Amino acid sequence: MTERLAANLGKIASSAALYPKESMLAVEERRRSLFIGLPKESSFQENRIGLTPDAVKQLTEQGHRIVIEAGAGGPSKYSDHEYSEAGAQIVYSPEEVYEANIILKIAPPTYGEIEYLKPNQTLISALAFGHLTSDYINALLRKKINAISFELIRDKSESKPVVRAMSEIAGSTVMLIAAEYLSSSKEGKGVVLGGITGVPPSKVVILGAGTVAEHAARAALGLGAEVKVFDNQIYKLRRLKQNIGTQLFTSTLDKAVLYSEIKQADVVIGALVAEEGRIACMVEENIVSQMAPGSVIVDVCIDQGGCFETSEVTSHSRPVYRKYDIIHYCVPNIPSRVPRTASNALSNIFTPIFTEISKYGGVNEVLFMNEHYRSGVYIYKGSLTNAPIAKRFGMRYKELGLMIAVRN
Repeated sequence: MTERLAANLGKIASSAALYPKESMLAVEERRRSLFIGLPKESSFQENRIGLTPDAVKQLTEQGHRIVIEAGAGGPSKYSDHEYSEAGAQIVYSPEEVYEANIILKIAPPTYGEIEYLKPNQTLISALAFGHLTSDYINALLRKKINAISFELIRDKSESKPVVRAMSEIAGSTVMLIAAEYLSSSKEGKGVVLGGITGVPPSKVVILGAGTVAEHAARAALGLGAEVKVFDNQIYKLRRLKQNIGTQLFTSTLDKAVLYSEIKQADVVIGALVAEEGRIACMVEENIVSQMAPGSVIVDVCIDQGGCFETSEVTSHSRPVYRKYDIIHYCVPNIPSRVPRTASNALSNIFTPIFTEISKYGGVNEVLFMNEHYRSGVYIYKGSLTNAPIAKRFGMRYKELGLMIAVRN
């Protein structure tokens, strides 16, 4: 009797009549093929691309259509032939690429590229908050599109996968850069980055204790350097020590201690995260002037204003300059120095995102079902939905959650 009652209750509970129709639609998978466009990057020294040929093959085999502008993969050492063999359609003008429903770019679109956008398209790209203007936001708003900043996208663990991946690359790369410019061939101090038996190790100071700092510290410690990390966030310093698993000098941004260490350092890495648009610490010019000649500064934060009063933006073609005979490397977008690695990392993030968008039937549906993707949306159906941007420029915005709930 009990078993029969349980069986009947199970049938009743599974009955569709007990569920609101709207809720059933929300959980139903409605797989849809996507139309994705990859334009050629026109921005200065942007060498990355969002999808590799392997990723394109995976997506086209799922039934998605991908168009790519001729030469778009060239800076990452991917040929048009490789993309064509993977199933992409090669086109020869940006107008043809911007016919796609979803546009995947790396650099933010220029004003000229914004003109190609059409209502109801979805743009996925960086936003470059350090250079953002109200005119730029208004230009995008006029196009009545959905716009997603991949720097803001969070995953289910609430971390930012694109930011973390690019920070890992930047952190690993900065120590290679520093080692190169310490050598006498680059008119540096003529010392090895690290240490050897009987010779004191080189000294590395890192400002910041985030992902860039962690990977820079690992690389420097692996070479035998003496590493000291400064940050005002105690939890970051504690996490860094736990992750690296070795004795590591850490300190808050006590200027007396910090400036003393900078003056003695062979290499100083600026990797502080800007909070509310401002870097937590700016190293003054007179401190830089007291460093030993031939020492190296690598300012990873240059796109946010920089960590050093002497920092000026440089490029991959002319990456360094000297001030007070201190070598300054201030290239924004360090991952573009190794674009193939960076493109692979980006592709590993975007491919599952597109698969999930398809699985739920489109961008609107995936935002409805997955709250963690909403963090990246700053324009939805032509309306500004990002509160910090609205506050910064004194603009009106709408709550994205409410707009998605209406789903009209």
